[in-house]
Amino acid sequence: MKINEFYKRIIFGTLYVIILWSATSYSESSFGFLFAVLGIVCTYEMWQLRKGQSKLIAFSYVIVPFIIIQFFGFTELHSPENKFDSSPILVLFIMTWVFDTFAYMVGSKIGKNKILPKISPKKSWEGFIGGYIFTLLSVYFINQYFECFSLNFLILLALVIPFTASTGDFIASYYKRIANVKDSGVLIPGHGGRLDRMDAFMISIPVLYILINLLNENS
Repeated sequence: MKINEFYKRIIFGTLYVIILWSATSYSESSFGFLFAVLGIVCTYEMWQLRKGQSKLIAFSYVIVPFIIIQFFGFTELHSPENKFDSSPILVLFIMTWVFDTFAYMVGSKIGKNKILPKISPKKSWEGFIGGYIFTLLSVYFINQYFECFSLNFLILLALVIPFTASTGDFIASYYKRIANVKDSGVLIPGHGGRLDRMDAFMISIPVLYILINLLNENS
């Protein structure tokens, strides 16, 4: 990766995280608006990518996570008073960003053994393991600042998210490979489209929703 491209990726990636974090945390209205827009844009990008592939699978992959967030009380699940609280989705964001960032960093330095080279040639087992380790380490810091989940539940999430994030990434990569494109769009300089930034969450969001309900996580 060229130096200019690297810095572009860092700058616009940081701006994207700041905007996403601010809108998610500010109010219930900004949260709802943000994910409505993200859902529409990601659905459009998937429409462009699917190239004759199954509509049901392609659009379920994109639409289901946003339906859960918008209509199933995702932000009130752990609150006895059913008050808006974006902490669950923020915890998911942090863990996923930690995994993605360190998987990329470790993989780019020492990655040799590819996981699915025909679908995503840059993803390696070394990167996955590196991201996994740092995701587990992030539990300590997340537990200091967020009270929405118990420590045991955070550990469970850290064990699961690397797999769900990778699965979401591979599914998006599969559709991009079929469409013969590198990115799902061009909305974010250095990063591609919205789906390129949200693919890791597409499986993680439904899994988190299921785990919260299954384990009655109300810490």
